[in-house]
Parts: sequence; structure tokens; C-alpha cells
Amino acid sequence: MSGEADSPDGNGKVSRVIRIGTRKSQLARIQTDSIAEKLKGLYPEIHLEIVAMSTTGDKILDTALSKIGEKSLFTKELENALERNEVDLVVHSLKDLPTTLPPGFTIGAVLKRENPHDAVVLHPKNVGKTLDTLPENSVIGTSSLRRAAQLKKRFPHLEFKDIRGNLNTRLKKLDEQEDFAAIILAAAGLKRMGWETRIGQVLLPEDCMYAVGQGALAVEVRARDADILEMVSVLHDTDTVLRCIAERAFLRQLEGGCSVPVAVHTEVKDSQLYLTGAVYSLDGSDSLKDTMQTSIGAAAAAADKSQEKVDEQVQRVGVTASKISDEDQDRAERLGLDLANLLLSKGAKEILTVARQLNDAR
Repeated sequence: MSGEADSPDGNGKVSRVIRIGTRKSQLARIQTDSIAEKLKGLYPEIHLEIVAMSTTGDKILDTALSKIGEKSLFTKELENALERNEVDLVVHSLKDLPTTLPPGFTIGAVLKRENPHDAVVLHPKNVGKTLDTLPENSVIGTSSLRRAAQLKKRFPHLEFKDIRGNLNTRLKKLDEQEDFAAIILAAAGLKRMGWETRIGQVLLPEDCMYAVGQGALAVEVRARDADILEMVSVLHDTDTVLRCIAERAFLRQLEGGCSVPVAVHTEVKDSQLYLTGAVYSLDGSDSLKDTMQTSIGAAAAAADKSQEKVDEQVQRVGVTASKISDEDQDRAERLGLDLANLLLSKGAKEILTVARQLNDAR
């Protein structure tokens, strides 16, 4: 059983305390507060306590993420706290969560996705411009190999350099120094921070496809905590869950991570789930991209399934969603695997191996 404390409220009644783990950054706190608010609205009797902590990724700010080579940069400390019963659930950006979770953990909720696309934030002197109209050799800041690979190919007149730090730090570097003409950030984070006015251009899939899970928030719990799993499961958004299962299955089959350029685009339309996936060389000159689709929504939602025993085996790429049709989840996972296998049959492994070697040698 989980280690939640109970606390008497003003009426002498005992109400449950649920502790939520989060990173310390302003964006992480905003994301966690939004989930806490939703839970409080659904379960007014619980007391929520937020426990903020720093992660390895927050502390190492002078090295590109892809160079650190650790898949759980922003999650390990939070999972350690979950394992030690110091917190009962943890809020993450889904794109930070590895496609294989440590034993004993599961993603109990994937919330409705914010805009998953990347956005261009311009230096104040370049307001009104786009990546197309920026002067030759303008320097664009991004620490993502995925963004750099796609944009180098699409905008050969620009230069790309690493920029690290949380959102606040990166915007400060952009605005207060003359090093960058623009930086690329996730539109979702900018929106959650209330900084939409800084978005100069949203990059559509033809310019830059997004990262697996980008724009979605995830709640990670101990897989055996049936009551906590049940409590957070109402936060699941069906379309987002199915899209992200397909994306995560695609990435896992490719054995991708932070250190290789892999990008996706998914859509649910007319009972079809569409997945476009791509792999790139570091400079974007070599790439493989394809689209596949599968039917979803035919099976009735399995809302009445027994919750007596939560079996860790029902996870799909780390996600437990017992209230969403098993058949649809299986189809989504199969879609990701099939598309990855298609790209692998065309030589994706070779592109990614070279990309990984070149990145390690940088």
C-alpha cells in the first residue's frame, strides 16, 4: 500500500493526504498545480501536498542533453522519491519519460494534449520575421538534435547552436545577449507559462515534426497502488493516450532517445489513428519518413472492467489505461511497432547508429 498520511481536518474527520512530486522549475510547478487543481475538483475530500525537487537534468546546464546519454535525466530523482514512498504520484512532461519505465512504476494518466508543435521565439529585434525571412547565417538556439536535424535541411541559410537551461533561462539568454536570432521551444510550454505572445511562428509538420509525447502531461504512480491508479485514471484523455502509445511504441522499437533525431506526428480523424514517423541524420541530409494508419473506436470502452488486481503486465509502453478499450490500445501499439519496423527495413538503424556515433564524438 502507498504511504499517504491521513490528517484530521477542522471537523475532526480524517482526510487523506496525497503527496505529488514535481521538478522545481516554474513550468513544472505550473503543470503540477494544474493537475492538483483537477484532482481537487474531482476529489474534494483529499488534501494535496506538493513536493518539489531538483533532477539531474536541472543541475547539468552546461552540456547538451543528447551528450549526457542518460534517458531519465528529468525523472530519476522523482521516481526515487516514489519508490521510497515519499510521494504518491509524480507529474512529468510525457516527452521526458523513457519508453521503458523502471519495474514497479506506471503512467496512470496521460492528460489531454496541449499543442504539440514547436515554436519559434524571436530576438526582439527580429519580431515579425520567420525562419524563412531571417538573414543568412542567423544563429538559432536549440538543444534538440531532432529540431536541428529537420530545420538544417529545411532552412539551409541558418546556423544552429546548443542552448540549455529552463524556459526562463533560455528566454533570458535570447533577449539579453546578441548570440541568437531566435530559439526553438515547445509551443505547449510557452502557452502554459502564459508567454504565447512570444511565439513568432508555430512550426507545422512539413517544417518540423515534434518529439514523442510532446505537449502531453503524464502522472506516474507505483504500479501496485490500485487506489491511486484508480484515482488518477479519470484524468486520461482517450485520443491523447492512443496517439502517445503509438508514438512511444514507434520510438521504443527504434531504440531512440535524446541522443538520436526521431520525430513524429499523429492525428485521430474519422475513427482512424494516423502516425507519421521519421528518423534523421544529424545534419538532416539523410532521412526516412513514412505514414501508417489503423482503425480505432470500434470496441466499446471497457469502463466496467474489474479493478480488483492491477497487473503490471497491462502496461503498454509504460501506460496503464484500464478504462480505454484494450483493442484500441493494442492497435495503437501495433501501429507504432509496424511503422518502426517499416523504417528499419529501409535502413533506419544505419541512420540512427551513425547519428549516435557522430553525436558521441562531438
